[in-house]
Amino acid sequence: MNFWEYLGEHHRQLLTDAGRHAAVVLACTAAATVLGVLVGVAVHRSAWAGALATTATATLSAVPALAVIGLLVPAVGLGVPPTVIALTLLGLVPVARNAVVGLRGVDPALVDAAEGIGMSRPARLVRVELPLAWPAVLTGIRVATRTLMGVAALAACVSGPGLGNPIFRGIASPDSADALGQVLAGTLGIVVLALLFDAAYVLAGRLTVPGGIRA
Repeated sequence: MNFWEYLGEHHRQLLTDAGRHAAVVLACTAAATVLGVLVGVAVHRSAWAGALATTATATLSAVPALAVIGLLVPAVGLGVPPTVIALTLLGLVPVARNAVVGLRGVDPALVDAAEGIGMSRPARLVRVELPLAWPAVLTGIRVATRTLMGVAALAACVSGPGLGNPIFRGIASPDSADALGQVLAGTLGIVVLALLFDAAYVLAGRLTVPGGIRA
């Protein structure tokens, strides 16, 4: 069976897998974004705390994604739980790093000016610092999403959801008539999803980044 025949016969299942793949990546990216920005806000003013956070995220990023997933299985079992936890942790790395860089890159004069007109510290953070740091944070989110698209495929080895399942089925049965179609369909599906997500981030950047600070 060639690729197009396989695609025609299994398109419904592939669309289901693609939807689950996109959903888990989106959910984990959102969770990683919230946690990463909170980490950035908490540590960017302190040199030692920032260094500690940078070291911790660098250490986590050095661990292979499959190892992270595998280490979670004894604690939380198979399926969705290890997938979600692993993806969130791995997505946290670039978001937190870029949040720290973005917040530290805000011109202190602007913060002082906001303080001078009576803004409270939370107001300065929300209305001045985070908007100016947003381009860096958005870059971190894009990097995280690209990473998680591939890692989510690896989650199929622990019964996780997504397009990794047809890929692993094809690899596990190389002599099967469907093997090539399964691998190609899963792989191309991930590529298409990654391109769609990236295009969405480009649009989000144009809509949310002020023109005066847009690169």
